Amino acid sequence: MPTNPSLDFTQTLALGASDLHVTPICLGTMTFGEQVAESPAHAILDRAVERGVNFIDTAEMYPVPPSAPTYGHTEAIIGRWLAARPGVRQRIVLASKVAGPSRGMPWVRPAQGMTAADIEASCHASLKRLQTEVIDLYQIHWPERHVPAFGNLYYDPWQEKSQTPIQEQLEALSRLVQAGKVRHIGLSNETPYGVHEFVRLAEQHGLPRIASTQNPYCLISRAYDNGLDETCHRLNVGLLAYSPLGFGLLTGKYDTTGIHGADAPRGRMSLFERMKSQRWGREASLTAARRYNQLARDHGLTPTQLALAFCYRSWRVASTIIGVTSLAQLDEDLDAWSVPLPDELLAACDAIRLEMRDPAN
Repeated sequence: MPTNPSLDFTQTLALGASDLHVTPICLGTMTFGEQVAESPAHAILDRAVERGVNFIDTAEMYPVPPSAPTYGHTEAIIGRWLAARPGVRQRIVLASKVAGPSRGMPWVRPAQGMTAADIEASCHASLKRLQTEVIDLYQIHWPERHVPAFGNLYYDPWQEKSQTPIQEQLEALSRLVQAGKVRHIGLSNETPYGVHEFVRLAEQHGLPRIASTQNPYCLISRAYDNGLDETCHRLNVGLLAYSPLGFGLLTGKYDTTGIHGADAPRGRMSLFERMKSQRWGREASLTAARRYNQLARDHGLTPTQLALAFCYRSWRVASTIIGVTSLAQLDEDLDAWSVPLPDELLAACDAIRLEMRDPAN
């Protein structure tokens, strides 16, 4: 499971206990259809594959920020890209996600719940949009039960509204695997309990075993290090690290201007008002990001290089999901693979974390 820093990023590794072999850098696509139009999205996909990336991640609710008019557009963009390039589908590992219970998105899911029927219907719709017969890794985008995620720090049992037991979810996913619609399954935004329970029930009842969990992991959001890392390591579940650049905060582009005001650089945090009130938009998140960004500069690195190398070099991370809006950003993110991080720089990162904790959790 751990990434070997000496390997070129075009060399693949097994994802968890599955037979999926993925590159340790994955192209995330949630900008496609909102910040990135179809033609440049196809150019980004082409460049990623040309440079050796074989792992592409998407979701039914994309693009982000989600909206009813754009729902499913990202998968459709990828589907048209695949249809126009015979043979490419066999060269890539394609991942997508079924949305969990509605988070203010009734066009995706009704107000409560995520039933077995929802899982199967969403998969079939994704297959149609993607113009493919099988999804290599099908993930539950966020838990059906109440969990501390997306900026919520504490578990609150009084908020529990679960309607579909984990075993029932696994049985629905198993039917998709048996039908040849899905090769392997995974989770996202999960907790140690969730990962362990999915594995336990799969082994107990002969159901598909999760290969991975896709969780936030970056210098300003390291909750994964507080126990979920041990769970995944011992159970051989790979981490797909998303938001390694903290929604752009760890690129340094907001260091001077902040995310508010007309002078803020174009990016998700400055373009979309709803994101300014979320975990990445907290003043504490930007304050901590500025510290890491300056640390990078003090060591002769760009903030982007430090933030990505932190994930690329971590034994915890199976594959790091990068999201880009241009070919230049893609090349910069891929080139950061070659950046070494000396022990004293990693220790300095830990010292900042000890002082400022994880403000974007």
